[in-house]
Amino acid sequence: MVATADTAPARPLPVPDEADTGPFWRACAEHRLTYQRRSDTGEVVFYPRGHDDPDLVTLDSAGLGTVYTFTVVRQHGHPFFRAHTPYTVAYVDLDEGFRILTEIDAEPGTVHVGQRVELHWEDHDHTSVPIFRPAG
Repeated sequence: MVATADTAPARPLPVPDEADTGPFWRACAEHRLTYQRRSDTGEVVFYPRGHDDPDLVTLDSAGLGTVYTFTVVRQHGHPFFRAHTPYTVAYVDLDEGFRILTEIDAEPGTVHVGQRVELHWEDHDHTSVPIFRPAG
């Protein structure tokens, strides 16, 4: 049976009030991709962590980056992802200096290492999931 909007399984979603990653997912609900930078050294910290560190400053990414590496997922055990196959998962190097594991919303086979991508959002009730598409 082909999944339709009414029968499609739901994407597993993060918990927005989780102590370490909750602030990141609440920012995503506002379409803000956040990362942290140490104000004393300039070191970029990502995936945002719940450190009680006064030298960590949270910033918003412009959402532009380059595909570092990728794979095409053709099989998956979870019902949502099984219905979603094939899809591309990539590490994207953001221009601000951090790397994120994300989905690339493009036909498998059209994604390549070094490709410029830009941030888009998959909206849900309590948060949004950052995904990327080829730039331009």
